[in-house]
Amino acid sequence: MKLKSLLLTINMVIFMSVNAQETNAPKFGKGLFNLVGKDSTFTMKVGLRFQTLANFGWNADNGFSTNYSNMLIRRSRLKFDGWAFSPKLKYKLELGLSNRDQSGTSYYAHNSPRHILDAVLKWNFSGNWVLWMGQTKLPGNRERVISSGDLQMVDRSLLNSRFTIDRDMGVQLRHKFNLSNKFLVKHIYSIAQGEGRNVTRGNLGGHQYTARVELFPFGDFSGKGDYKGSDLKFEPEPKLSLAFNYDWNNNASKTRSNQGSYMFINGTSAGSSGEFFQTNISTLYIDAMYKHKGFSLMAEYANRDAADPFAKNSDGTLTGDEVQVGNGLNLQTGYLLSKTVELSARYTNISLDKNITGKGAENQYTLGISKYIAGHKLKVQTDLSYTDIGFKTNQLMYRFQVDIHF
Repeated sequence: MKLKSLLLTINMVIFMSVNAQETNAPKFGKGLFNLVGKDSTFTMKVGLRFQTLANFGWNADNGFSTNYSNMLIRRSRLKFDGWAFSPKLKYKLELGLSNRDQSGTSYYAHNSPRHILDAVLKWNFSGNWVLWMGQTKLPGNRERVISSGDLQMVDRSLLNSRFTIDRDMGVQLRHKFNLSNKFLVKHIYSIAQGEGRNVTRGNLGGHQYTARVELFPFGDFSGKGDYKGSDLKFEPEPKLSLAFNYDWNNNASKTRSNQGSYMFINGTSAGSSGEFFQTNISTLYIDAMYKHKGFSLMAEYANRDAADPFAKNSDGTLTGDEVQVGNGLNLQTGYLLSKTVELSARYTNISLDKNITGKGAENQYTLGISKYIAGHKLKVQTDLSYTDIGFKTNQLMYRFQVDIHF
């Protein structure tokens, strides 16, 4: 089925390129080709990217013995975007082709590969008001919204893996306005299904509500730099974005809001319709991005809480599942030694509720170096991380990755 789906996608791309009125090859990193309909009622840019990753880990508590080694296609994406009928109605479709992109399937996604990452319409219906409809990233933590192809380091931090709300199906209302000539404000409101992406069997609990406000006291960033790692634009004047957002998932059935694993009760499990433990889960984010003359600093704080973090059966006994509640802090900085070479550093602290997990805080320290051959479109990145968990377990991790975008 995977092969058939991939062949169908490739055939669709070839068919569109042959039958389009205008097909041209943009410069490197701007897509494989652009399509314009015969009557100029639609446009489509087709792009492709993939990341090859080598990952090695050692257990520092056992004489630095090799714990694991792994080489894989970390991500492989096929992207389509443009407008339909009017430039005010834009769209984006992104397909994940690697095994990691399609992982996480379950009974609630018909046990099928999860090819679709984004499938969203963006309607600019009035002034600076834009309505998004479909499946896409929720307005959550900044690091998650930054594309995996625009990251400053090899991959996102532990804060993202523990606290992100990732993608979901729903609607988003977006708007921006100026308080002064420079001071810009952007705000986003979202209502989503609350189950994560590519769920096919409907909504199990309530819905998920998210609000995000972003403040730009010195004006907007160049080239959407508030959502790109590194200051590759070498901002001539200081740029700062401060953001605050709150997410509430009503009667959530997963251990990490709309992410993580389902919490089953009364002996049921994945693979059947089952019964679920449900509780209200809230997540708070505060984050910032600063850039100036090749220097960048990103800071993120996350807090997650639940009305009842302990999953219980109908008779009140514990199931063994818990909501992952607690705090996360991520501080990341980088400096471009030249237009193509950057040194970066990151500190991440994860403090889940010890009364629930029985574990101490997790601290990770990372040093990275990146070579930007064609900006984020062709780059080589490597980093080294040291992690301590409750000052008892110590791990070392080395990663090397090549990233290319057409």
